[in-house]
Amino acid sequence: MQKIFIIISSILALISPIIYSSAILKGDAKPHRTTRLVLLIITSLTTASLFAQRNQVAIWLAGVSTLQSIIIFILSLKYGMGGWTKSDIICLLLALLGIVFWQLTKNPIIALYFAIIADFTGMVPALIKTYRFPKTEIWAFYLLDVFAAGFNLMALKKWTLEEYSYPVYIMLINLVMVIFIVRPIRSLFQLPRKP
Repeated sequence: MQKIFIIISSILALISPIIYSSAILKGDAKPHRTTRLVLLIITSLTTASLFAQRNQVAIWLAGVSTLQSIIIFILSLKYGMGGWTKSDIICLLLALLGIVFWQLTKNPIIALYFAIIADFTGMVPALIKTYRFPKTEIWAFYLLDVFAAGFNLMALKKWTLEEYSYPVYIMLINLVMVIFIVRPIRSLFQLPRKP
């Protein structure tokens, strides 16, 4: 059963950048450049960290995330938005600082936590952009990654903090993005208040 969950997780994580890339090329999504640069660096290093830990489950999600990051970063250069505001630069510097601390540690587990912190810091510009401009993102991309991380969690044989922390983080951060994207839709379904 574990292999089936890993396969499903990997397939979902491979489908999501296809959907997102198509949306970017159609003009329906505008990825944040700073976030995409940070995610490219982090996913590459996370994959290396998980490989060093000999992690046999989360490595698949991280590896596919790295491939995803490469594609989306390249597209963001031409079709994305943001990248040089004061808050973008601060988040980029903080994320890079987290990456430096991550690389200075010789412990792959501690490195993984620095990677998650750096990843979150790198996501802040995209979270801000999506909250302000929800129509610059598509929910399907992020929801597929929520499910990919969920199946990755179901594939775990042992539930240790270092095994489940990365998939749980991926699930939560993508769920927040989905909420930020669909939140304006909620107002369509709210009943008018009586005076």
